Amino acid sequence: MQDLFAYGTLMCADIMRAVSGYPEPARSTGLLRDHCRLCVRGQHYPGLVPHPGASVEGIVYPAVPEDAWARLDRFEGDLYVRTSVDVELPDATIRRVHTYLVRPELTGCLEDRVWELEGFLRHGKAGFESTYAGYAALVDAPQTE
Repeated sequence: MQDLFAYGTLMCADIMRAVSGYPEPARSTGLLRDHCRLCVRGQHYPGLVPHPGASVEGIVYPAVPEDAWARLDRFEGDLYVRTSVDVELPDATIRRVHTYLVRPELTGCLEDRVWELEGFLRHGKAGFESTYAGYAALVDAPQTE
């Protein structure tokens, strides 16, 4: 089992549960340095790309079950590639985790605007849940035990 660093929609425990099938995922905060989280043009969700000097706060889900990774990969789709990165935990320890980066050849779909969780919760979450095909395909799939 591997840990996941979530920096966008999967920071919401209910979305993570629905997507991964992981009933009650544990979680802690984490900081990913030298990356930035940008809005994906025309979407409610962000993309993550390397960016020296920038940092992204997110959620670390420890020990994600293997069968959940197949669901997560399907949810993330072709825009992203699962990659290992080092995240700083609240106690200043560094943990090697998986996250999803925007594929380098697809960064043109990113806006030059930082994605904020608060804005997503206020203005984008309901639209995301009702319109994103990757989410809709998974919420009715069998859950992980």
